[in-house]
Amino acid sequence: MEAIDLRSEEGRAVPDGVSPPNAPARSLSGEKAKRIIDAMRSSVAQRGTAGSTFDHVSREAGVSRGLLHYYFGTKEQLLVEAVRRDGELRLERLESQLSAATTADDFIDLMAQNLQETVREDPDFVTLVFELFTLSRRNADIAVEYAGLLRRTREQVAGMLAAAQREGILRLHAEPEAVAEILFSLGDGFALRMLSEPERDFTPTILAGITCARALLTD
Repeated sequence: MEAIDLRSEEGRAVPDGVSPPNAPARSLSGEKAKRIIDAMRSSVAQRGTAGSTFDHVSREAGVSRGLLHYYFGTKEQLLVEAVRRDGELRLERLESQLSAATTADDFIDLMAQNLQETVREDPDFVTLVFELFTLSRRNADIAVEYAGLLRRTREQVAGMLAAAQREGILRLHAEPEAVAEILFSLGDGFALRMLSEPERDFTPTILAGITCARALLTD
């Protein structure tokens, strides 16, 4: 396991498993962060949030348990961070893909393709989001964090929709944030059902969803 010297701002060593009192929020980036996030995603998919202890995650990530406590405080906050970072990366990729769209059909097809690829290639992320929602129903602090994640994601996608409308690619039939909310609601529902019935052919359902999206996004 990688040895990491954890110290508070005053330079005192922080015991393994203990967060320094009144420590400010800290940012962990780079390879360690990726390993920790990947380990948390994998653990939640296998064991759920309740079973995903810092012991499990630290072993799988190859870092000390104290590092997790120092940077994230609790496993619930680590779950929030995992969803936040994954969501940001996915939105960046979606925005890059949508930048190539020149028609409404291009835009809609790319969004549908993104959803299907996520469910097919990375179901752990979908599980992670649903686990965070479940946790938010029992934990007021996490509920605030989760609502903030939803708001930022909605605003970002609404910005993409508004930009596409200014460029003449889309014609929105409601405010951008309202349209973004409907699209997310469709996507969340599809993802839940597709993961629940992996052997079923969802092609007709996806096509019906595309028809719904086209009614919101085109003339």
